[in-house]
Amino acid sequence: MALHVIVGAGPVGAATARLLAARGDEVRLLSRRGGGSAVEGVRLVAADATDAATLARHTAGAAALYSCAGPAYHRWPTDWPPLGAALLHAAEASGAVLVTTGNLYAYGAVDAPMTEQFPLRPNSVKGEVRAKLWTDALAAHEAGRLRTAEVRGSDYLGAGALSAFTALVLPKVLAGKRAAAPADLDAPHSWTYVGDVARALVAVAGDESAWGRPWHAPTPPPMSVRDLATRAAELAGVPAARVTTMPRIALRLAGVFDATAREMPEVEYQLRGPFVLDSSAATAKFGIEPTSTDAALRETIEGLRGVTGESVATR
Repeated sequence: MALHVIVGAGPVGAATARLLAARGDEVRLLSRRGGGSAVEGVRLVAADATDAATLARHTAGAAALYSCAGPAYHRWPTDWPPLGAALLHAAEASGAVLVTTGNLYAYGAVDAPMTEQFPLRPNSVKGEVRAKLWTDALAAHEAGRLRTAEVRGSDYLGAGALSAFTALVLPKVLAGKRAAAPADLDAPHSWTYVGDVARALVAVAGDESAWGRPWHAPTPPPMSVRDLATRAAELAGVPAARVTTMPRIALRLAGVFDATAREMPEVEYQLRGPFVLDSSAATAKFGIEPTSTDAALRETIEGLRGVTGESVATR
């Protein structure tokens, strides 16, 4: 029974903890408040993961260290660097392989399906932050100081997943109201299920030949925002979805009052045109087929409706 340490108790961290515990591993799930669902075999730990010494102490003796944390969106430039440095220190001190949950921001604006071979050309502050986190980790790996890899996904679906779609569109659709999204409603877009990110993290951590490079989490064929909203309404048994395009000025006005909305314009390009992830390499390497979009949507809807006890239509 190996020890695995997970930083971040959000949707990906929780899913990763459940996977590891189910196969009999010892799991420590670290977050600032020590929160999370009670799962047999998972120890919930309150800790400040930006404190390098503290994180190293909790990681001592671990086989793997998973970075599944997510600082507040508007605080990425200030909060990610110390957390990234602490993760590198803990991995180096403990010998645990560091597997990081990444995203596609560092590629910048592209005009073709993204593969792991795409160069990092960030066109946003957030993309620059993510690119530096990976290049620092890879440099340490290549210098022999530690072992690392990164798993990248697109916008998430699944219980607790937060994206423009789950925050702005899906709640309105479920309520039978008109929704607005800062998006080209008909552009193809990739949606990654949080459970598939967790499966990829665990597979990469356990395969030495997978270290020293990024991997794209298994992700099904793309679906436009309009089609995703339409399918969500069908699965939820509610009236047909009504979705309109949010004008750019509306998003900027929202940013006057909301810190998260204020950060969205710089990455709005991801929704205003095609944004497609190619995950064929991970499926070929690890044999992980992506969860269907229908199954991911059902779980997302169940999560949003959990407080009311409503269920999702199974048709």
